[in-house]
Amino acid sequence: MAAESPSGELNLDEIELQDPSPPPSLRLKAALNACSKSFESGDLGKSDEAVAAVVSFLDSIVDPGDAAIHDAIAENALEEIHHYLSSASSNQTVVEALSLELPKVVVKFVALSDRCREIAESIIDHLVATCSPRDLLSILCEASDTQIRVSKSPSCFIPLLGGISKVFLCIQRRHLEQVKAALPAILEVLYACSLESDDEEKDNYQDLFSTAVGIGKSILAICEKMVGKRKEELHAILGLYVLQNIALVSRSKHANIVSSYCSLVLRFSELLPFCGFSFYGLIMGSDVSSAIDEVSKEDDNDLLAFFSLAVNGAALAVIWGYINNEVAKAAGDQLTAFLDKIRSNRSERWQVIGMLKSILSSIDYSWEIKYHCMDLLASIMDGTNTKEHNDDHEIDFSSFMPSLFTTLQAIQRIMIGASDASLRKKAFATLRKIISDLPSSHRFDMLKALITNSNSPSMIAILIDLVREEIIAERNQGTSSENCQDIHVEKRKGPFWSSYALDLVDLVLKPPKGGPPSLPEDSDPVLSALNLFRFILIMESTGKTNHTGVLTESTLRMAYSEWLLPLRTLVAGVWAENEKDESDLADHIFCALNPVQLRIRS
Repeated sequence: MAAESPSGELNLDEIELQDPSPPPSLRLKAALNACSKSFESGDLGKSDEAVAAVVSFLDSIVDPGDAAIHDAIAENALEEIHHYLSSASSNQTVVEALSLELPKVVVKFVALSDRCREIAESIIDHLVATCSPRDLLSILCEASDTQIRVSKSPSCFIPLLGGISKVFLCIQRRHLEQVKAALPAILEVLYACSLESDDEEKDNYQDLFSTAVGIGKSILAICEKMVGKRKEELHAILGLYVLQNIALVSRSKHANIVSSYCSLVLRFSELLPFCGFSFYGLIMGSDVSSAIDEVSKEDDNDLLAFFSLAVNGAALAVIWGYINNEVAKAAGDQLTAFLDKIRSNRSERWQVIGMLKSILSSIDYSWEIKYHCMDLLASIMDGTNTKEHNDDHEIDFSSFMPSLFTTLQAIQRIMIGASDASLRKKAFATLRKIISDLPSSHRFDMLKALITNSNSPSMIAILIDLVREEIIAERNQGTSSENCQDIHVEKRKGPFWSSYALDLVDLVLKPPKGGPPSLPEDSDPVLSALNLFRFILIMESTGKTNHTGVLTESTLRMAYSEWLLPLRTLVAGVWAENEKDESDLADHIFCALNPVQLRIRS
């Protein structure tokens, strides 16, 4: 009970806040009554102290030190706050003063129980309905900034982001500026929570991003009230916001991400058509570029920094549409027509391959997402005709090579690292299709670059085997062309059925770093290189050709002195060192060296 001094002024020191005998709800009620009286008295100093006393008391309940938090006490405290705020007799000035601090403290109760979360949401909803939207938006954003430094539990932010979503709809003017001011706090919360996702928080994680969908819908509602350039800018911001969220949802580490989050991605995708986005524009990167350009016109580089995953989100939006046709319909797209358009144009296919590289190479996305990304890529490549390329003269092949190289390296890592055999198989098939889609000269350069930059012996062996397949294809094509009198010999020659093939053998058997290859570590690529050399030798001698130059005396001498002799010496030495060793390691070495030794002797 609040005490009064003989002069009639409030004496806050005598309020029984520290008396442990009354129930906490009564002490909180006394603190709230003291708040009302302090504001009625007009003493600003006492008013600030009274508000601080309420906040301090709430903090003592949610953070009681070594004592356990009693859910019932916490729920009663929040109910008392809600009752006070919604009472017809409550002073609006007091409510507005409390609103400065209440969002920060009530969210601390959210994780205690479902009932605490429900009441906390009701408290914030009441503040939204009764306080200045502009002021409350800043308060809620500040509360989010404060809480994210304490906890990244999604449940704590659902009431705050839900409140922001509702406040957006209450703003009467300067809509664009208010949205731009609030988005950094919103996106920082979503980004931070996406990094901490675990199975215990799965439901809260879904609820948090469901609230993020609500924010997107509120922004869309604001867009409908605007016209001209400001509307275009807000549409661009909304589009980037949606793509950022799709990327964040897709980074979830929860099991069965597709079945768990497909409905959520569908709800985000429903907003894409309003932003002028299409699957074609997203996968080609043009929609994201246009949106970024629109936002950057106003020098909003600080805001753009919070859309760092929007490019990934563009690719992922298409991947989700490929996974589930309902998502594609929600995005307003016809998937079949979109895929056919990409398949029919080689330069566009390559651009798509480049767009998908960040998904395939990133450690932030699960194998499940990468499987579907690979499936989309395989589907695009399956529908192509590599023999009919009428647009070759229009394509600057060199401009695509860096991104294609990065994508192929990412696919290699999937072939090596994925535990799912079907994903590894699909990755290998897709890698072959992408390489075969390149013109012959660029195909050779790509395989050489992949071999040179690979740290995996088994992958190098696979790539050398692909080179052998290309040699066979070139030889067959050359043989079939010999009957055509109008085709010159020079035009029949390709980079594989030439001395360049021996350069690849040299890379493996005489590594650039010096010395012979390491055995048994490099047994796989060494064996593949020897097989390739032997194959070329047999092919040229039986066909009475010498396209590769392998039959010239200088080449044969070089092969013997620089490849075979050092390798024979190395194998003999390793064999001798391990011949008497009965360990498993020795068995492994023998198994690896046997085929190499057989090839050298042949």
